[in-house]
Amino acid sequence: MAYCPECEAEIDEEFEDIGEIITCPECGVELEVISIDPVEFDLAPMEDEEEDDDYRFDDTDNEDDDWDDEEEYDEDKDDRDDEY
Repeated sequence: MAYCPECEAEIDEEFEDIGEIITCPECGVELEVISIDPVEFDLAPMEDEEEDDDYRFDDTDNEDDDWDDEEEYDEDKDDRDDEY
């Protein structure tokens, strides 16, 4: 016998795969099977969390390029200030 971690409803089903996503029949929350023997659930990851991973900024790429661009910009700004 397994229980929903959200509402503690009994879920009496058999599952074949860890990672399987089900919906709690009582509260409707999506659950992920995290153990088969004994059957245990955790709240399933939300879709938004997975999509956010695609847009993470990795500041280890081209660190030196960022500084070069900034220096070029500053030089251009100095040239414009001399014109006025």
